[in-house]
Amino acid sequence: MKRHIFKKLLAWKNDPARKPLLIKGVRQCGKTWLLKQFGKEHFTDTAYFNFEGNNPLHNVFASDLSTNRILTELGLLRGRPITLGTTLLIFDEIQFCPNALTSLKYFAEDLPEQHIACAGSLLGIALAKPLSFPVGKVTILTLHPMNFPEFLLANGKDLLCSHLADLHVEDQIPKSILPELKTLYRDYLITGGMPEAVSIWLATHDASRVEETHKQILQSYTLDFAKHAPLKDVPKLSLIWDAIPGQLAKDTGKFVFGHVKSGARAKDLEDALQWLIDAGLVHKIEKIDRPDIPLSAYADATHFKLYLADIGLLRTMSGFPAEALLAANPETSHMRGALTENYVLAELAAQDIGPIFFWKSGNRAEVDFVLQIKTEIIPIEVKSAENTRSKSLARYRELYEPHLSTKISLENLRILRKENGSLLELPLPLVWKMKDFAEDLLTQP
Repeated sequence: MKRHIFKKLLAWKNDPARKPLLIKGVRQCGKTWLLKQFGKEHFTDTAYFNFEGNNPLHNVFASDLSTNRILTELGLLRGRPITLGTTLLIFDEIQFCPNALTSLKYFAEDLPEQHIACAGSLLGIALAKPLSFPVGKVTILTLHPMNFPEFLLANGKDLLCSHLADLHVEDQIPKSILPELKTLYRDYLITGGMPEAVSIWLATHDASRVEETHKQILQSYTLDFAKHAPLKDVPKLSLIWDAIPGQLAKDTGKFVFGHVKSGARAKDLEDALQWLIDAGLVHKIEKIDRPDIPLSAYADATHFKLYLADIGLLRTMSGFPAEALLAANPETSHMRGALTENYVLAELAAQDIGPIFFWKSGNRAEVDFVLQIKTEIIPIEVKSAENTRSKSLARYRELYEPHLSTKISLENLRILRKENGSLLELPLPLVWKMKDFAEDLLTQP
């Protein structure tokens, strides 16, 4: 499968000021495959080591952290020497060996010519801990679940993906390809971006088989709770995790601790929630009531929504049937709206677009997402179908007159230039181009 992050890996390989690489991301989003495939395509040799439950490997880092000694012992472990400049050294699940993390500092300082790429499903948690971490001595990248254009490529739609990538903000998607694109978008809502789920869909086009795969992945996450989280937080993690789909589907979407467990308070559950955030499983989107720079200064940490890292996992967790994506039934509108919001949020997060918030006024007016691109604050309203009427976005535009606002729906691409700022109407299958389009519009006179 083609992953866009390959370009960043290649740039890292060829950078003379290269540091050891750390790739973080949720379990089963493709980190191990990515690094092995990168080694296969761009190195003559790949040395792979997994720290999970590997005592002999841990022992290599148990004494001094001499880089030459470490490389010698690693070569002995695998039966072949590690050669500078030609061997890609992969440390998988490195968070299980704090000394190995610390050693990256010495590799950066003493042996920068050695290509070292590390990965870990719970690496975000390790990075959040006050351990001896090589600050400033590593390059950190995040691998997200496959986004929509990567899903298109997996479907063999290279030409379609290339055409969409070349679209200018003033263009439109040809009407002749809109039906196929909408079908592929709905397929993506079924599968999400976990590589195994996508592979099952491509092989079978059977939603029930995809859901079985999702359930196995979800089970691996709950096993991680029990195995790696602080013992006192394990029951709380499961309570919060299981509550996310239902709370997201409510009218407000606001996550309320008291609805997780009767009488529960924020201070009782916030450590468990932070574990989920650090693990990359959950995105926390806080409310702002004033869209000024910096947005974080106006965020209310007690008023927030929680989204999952992957739309397919959310659909399966919620029990939302694949067939319901094809019909706009009123009884499924809340969950369908929540799924659409989660899809948009995940596509935005994959663009490294910076912190994302939502806006709510004192009354019921609410804009789904607010973010900063360059020096502009951009409000984003999300609609799950082609009805793009939005009183909340209109109210926001009336109050703050942003230079650029965005409505996301199934309608075609269009830019409307008005006295109180431009309005970008962005199709759901093109959310992955949000940052590029916004930057183009904001640089125009």
